[in-house]
Amino acid sequence: MNQVAELYMDTEAEQRLRALIEKGLPLTSRPWQTLADQCDMSEARVMATIERWQSEGLIKRLGLVIKHRPLGIKANAMVVWDIPDDQVAMVGRRLAAERAVTLCYRRPRRLPDWPFNLFCMIHGIARQRVLLELDALTQRQGLEAIPRQVLFSTHAYRQRGARYAAE
Repeated sequence: MNQVAELYMDTEAEQRLRALIEKGLPLTSRPWQTLADQCDMSEARVMATIERWQSEGLIKRLGLVIKHRPLGIKANAMVVWDIPDDQVAMVGRRLAAERAVTLCYRRPRRLPDWPFNLFCMIHGIARQRVLLELDALTQRQGLEAIPRQVLFSTHAYRQRGARYAAE
């Protein structure tokens, strides 16, 4: 094996770490140390390995998956907007800063059937409350004239984090 290939080979401990982080971080006061204990690594090495994976692009971001339906949050609306392309980044940043918006991202339009390019999620316990919140933020942001659709979830799909380990 050449030296370049060896640089990118994970050790067995790193392979175990990669498989463990797919399951999510342990709910402990020191998750990196808990992972280190399970992988026979030091906490510092776990943190350095994850930082390396981020810099190499293997891990793009660390996030949190919350199973919101068991918490009573069942009125979940994806609001899709048809924002002028030269304004979508600015409007997206403003919507993402809204308290009620839990997720906001841009997607390409799929013309002619799908003109929407900005998506934001609003979670709530009641459909009417979500719609009232949407109306209020639409007014605050001056988006009343912007075409949009509100799509309420009817099914909870399986949520999981990214997959990194080889099958």
